[in-house]
Amino acid sequence: MNPIILFPGAPALSRISLGGSTFGRELDKNQAFALMDHALTRQFTHFDTAATYNAGASERIVGAWLASRRPPAGALTVATKIYPPFTPEAIDAAVAASAQRLGVDVIDLLYLHKWDADAETPAALTALDGLVRAGRVRALGVSNFIADQLRRVLELQTRLGLALFRALQNANNLALRDVDAPLRELCDAHGVAIITYSPRGAGFLTGKHRGGVEPGSRFDVAPGHQDVYFHAGPERRLARLAAVSARTGHSMAHLALAWALHFPGVSSVLIGGRVPTQLDQAFDALAFEDPALFAELEAD
Repeated sequence: MNPIILFPGAPALSRISLGGSTFGRELDKNQAFALMDHALTRQFTHFDTAATYNAGASERIVGAWLASRRPPAGALTVATKIYPPFTPEAIDAAVAASAQRLGVDVIDLLYLHKWDADAETPAALTALDGLVRAGRVRALGVSNFIADQLRRVLELQTRLGLALFRALQNANNLALRDVDAPLRELCDAHGVAIITYSPRGAGFLTGKHRGGVEPGSRFDVAPGHQDVYFHAGPERRLARLAAVSARTGHSMAHLALAWALHFPGVSSVLIGGRVPTQLDQAFDALAFEDPALFAELEAD
């Protein structure tokens, strides 16, 4: 896969990127700083956060780290996301608030965090285009969109001559697959980078919750995640992963992460952790490629 550059002057998108959804929740400022320091040392070029992550705490921690570490220009792309409503006024206010929490004048990559009917209106797309033209945002993206939703907004942006969405961020793992073939084909045709998150299913695919939700885990701290994973389909895929892990001797977490990192059409995978050494596990998974084994894992 050719290196993806999201905007002029940006670094090539690293195959492994750092997700900040746990900053200010499972991780305090010092723990998050240690994770970001290690990610930069390992040449991650992309950090991701969002306005809704822990009521803005994640953005504030990333902003404090940027102010403290001052990474060189062109070394890092920092993305954030804004939540509906997507009226021009709400977009303007949300972007201003995120920029303030991050301590930046310009947001590198701005996502719409989820689909909303306002996203498919000339008013919203013109407001986003205005942010790019005014130099407040360098590149635009969408998160948690399906193919038809993304196709419609791209067509409207093209018809109106507006700045196009350059990145898509969806969940994608062995239990929950939100990057299907139509979406991959659409992104490839329009030059949209695919960035996926939750490769280990918020810990579900490590197998540590098979006897019940582990206290202090993400499913315990944020129980809304349980509804996504704890039902028949994901449980069946988890059982297959456990069987393959037992047969091959590779851990469930390693296999799940390797599968996500080698998924066709994906430019980068967001990972997190509680300690820096967990980031290193992703490089071991990136080096592990076994198409036949991956096909066995994903068979339904």
